[in-house]
Order: sequence, then structure tokens, then C-alpha cells
Amino acid sequence: MANCRLFFRERVMALKRIRFVHAADLHLDSPFAGLRKLPPALFERVKESTFRAFENVCNLTIEKEADFLLICGDLYDGEDRSLKAQVRLKKQFERLKEAGIAVFVLHGNHDHLSGSWTKLDMPGNVRIFSDRVETKSFTAKNGSKVHVYGFSYPKRHVLENKTDEYRKTGEADFHIGMLHGYLEGGTKMHQPYAPFALRDLLEKGMDYWALGHIHKQQILHTDPYIIYPGNIQGRNRKETGPKGCMVAEMDPLGAHAAFHETADILWERRAVSAKGANDFNSLYTACRHALEEERKEAQGVFLQLEIKDPDLLDDEALGKVKNGELMEVLQEGEEADRNFVWVHRITLPENALLSERDDGFILQEMKKTLAQLEETSIDEAVSPLYSHMYAGRYLDLDGDEKQRLLLEAEAAVFEKLKGRGKR
Repeated sequence: MANCRLFFRERVMALKRIRFVHAADLHLDSPFAGLRKLPPALFERVKESTFRAFENVCNLTIEKEADFLLICGDLYDGEDRSLKAQVRLKKQFERLKEAGIAVFVLHGNHDHLSGSWTKLDMPGNVRIFSDRVETKSFTAKNGSKVHVYGFSYPKRHVLENKTDEYRKTGEADFHIGMLHGYLEGGTKMHQPYAPFALRDLLEKGMDYWALGHIHKQQILHTDPYIIYPGNIQGRNRKETGPKGCMVAEMDPLGAHAAFHETADILWERRAVSAKGANDFNSLYTACRHALEEERKEAQGVFLQLEIKDPDLLDDEALGKVKNGELMEVLQEGEEADRNFVWVHRITLPENALLSERDDGFILQEMKKTLAQLEETSIDEAVSPLYSHMYAGRYLDLDGDEKQRLLLEAEAAVFEKLKGRGKR
């Protein structure tokens, strides 16, 4: 009898099991406007990077023989999605259809439903959520029944908490919530759209919460899983580190989720110390060593170097850092490599430029003035651009970025004043 019960339990377990891929924030067709000065071959690689990353997501979905793919918002970078982006997306969806894989899609703040675009019909395996929280049913090949819940943004700014509208319905083996939203108290780098608290999600009794909107992979909770997979491809120097999606498996005993990289290009930061590298040749050698350590087998890398202990550098070496010569020689020939490492920025510690800023009445007054500048001052300065037809979409200054601009302004003013004093 015991053996029969064990056999029956194992059979049930084998039947009630699903595997799926959870991705978000594809941002297809990102313009990468700030990178147009790159060599043409590199810029073309960058423009293709989001499409390549999504192809990698679909390759993984097929390889893992997933039952379905979840895409939690911001498939496109803009509300007026291009035909090119839609065609490329449709092609990948058709590959999934041929493999018998369903796709569940909700649109977020970037690709909300109020945009103006020529709509391209998607294959029948793609199920797109409307602007109201709704339930979509799915039955896996093994008979497991799944209910997936979600909604698409009707407009760019969805500022209310939508979790009250999520309710488990009907009988299903697994219940999965999809939400493109902001965890209250989370990073200031993202707008607080569709805000929620962790307890709001836990109270819903879902077996898995598939989130989107935050571009950094985060596991907020493990039982049940509540996960931001991050975006599939970093798009600027603020989006460093591995980018990808989650592969999840669920059965009546629980769930398991693992992160898989999909990015074609990585953005990384690396510190290089001037200790023992005080002249240009030794500094160049140290930077080349750092560059080679960052090189990947098949991915490209955009690398930001920060020179530590710059006071140990001789005048020639420091001068070649400041005038860009060091960066230029480190870039030489990299654009031709599939696994390039392109040094896009070399920085010095702020105090390397500001070490004398306390000297003199004028510098003290400058420091006071800059200290009084609030973020709203920057917002007021650039406010006309927000309504500009083209410039507005590229303005996305978070708190850290605004602080960096203030520091750079302080450094520039100080250098001017210091140079004038030497005349």
C-alpha cells in the first residue's frame, strides 16, 4: 500500500509541473543617441544589441523546452514603436510558436497602449494583456493548468497601486502574477509607476510574481518567488553587470528560479591604481591588464576606468589621462573585435580636481552656492527640453546623475578659477 501511495504521488508530481522563462524590459529599438560618436561598426553593434539579446532569450526558451515565456513590460523603448522593431519581435515569436511555446505579454510605461503606431498582428501563441487586470488561462502539454494575471499600461503614467485588482480566480495548478511596477522604497533611478509594497503581493497568494520595470535583477522574496529579472541588455554606463532573464520551474512542492545572461554587450566599471604605475608607460600597462581581464569570450564590453591614487602620477601621465590620449590608445583596434573591450570613459576621483577648493574667499562662496542648488534647479534649467519633440525622450536624469552634474560643474568652475590664479 505504501509503495502504491508513493507511486501515485510521483505520478502526480510528474504531471503537475511547468517550466517558463521570465523576462522584462527588452527596450527594443533603443536609439542610443548618446553613443553616435562611436566608430560606425561599434555603433551598429550597439543598435543591434537589444535585438540580439531578445534572440538570446528566445534561444534559451526553446533550449529549455519551456512551456511559456513571460514578458513583463517595455518590450519597446518608445510608445511609437517602429515597424522594424515589431517585425523583429514577431519573427522571434514565430520561432516560439513553431516550438509550441506560448508567450504572455504586458506593456509598460515605455510602450503603453496610448501610443501612435502601425499595428502589426502577432502570431496566435502571443497573449497580450489589456489595460485592465485580467486572467489568462493556459494548459501545458502535461495537463498542468496555469492562470496568469496582469495588465498593460493604458498610458505612460500609471501612478496608482494596482494590486487590489489582482484576484486569484478559478481552479488552477499554478497562479502567476505579472506586474510592471515599482517597489515602494526602492531605487530612485526609476519612476514610481504602479507602486506596490511587498506585503501587497504576498497577500494575493500567487505562486510566482513576475515583475518588470527595474533594470537590475533582484529576488525580493523566495516563497513565493517575487522577482525582477532586470533588463535583458544594458544600455548605458549606469546599467552595469550581467543582464538577462529567469528560468523558473514549479511543481506542487515548490519552485526554483535561476538567472541566465542574455546581453550581447556588457557595461562594466574597473578601478586601476597608480601605485607602482606613476609614469605613462606603467599606467598604460596597468590599464591594458585591466582591459584584458574584462574581456569576455563572445560578448563586447564597454568599460569605464577610474584611476585611483592619481596624485602618484607624474605630470606627463596625468596630462595624458586628462586630455584623452590614454583612452585613445586603449581604444586602438578594439572596434574590429567581436569580443571588444572599448574604454568609453576614464575618470579621476573628485578630490583629485577639488583638493584645493577650500582655499580663498571666492572658492568658499562657490562651494556655498553649489551646496544650495537643489535638484529642482537642474529640472528648471532643462525644463524647456522636456517638451521638445525629440530632446524630451532622452532626458532621464535620476538623483545620482544630477549630483554628478553638480560635481562636474563644481570641478569645471574650480579649474577655471585655479587656472586664472596662476596667470
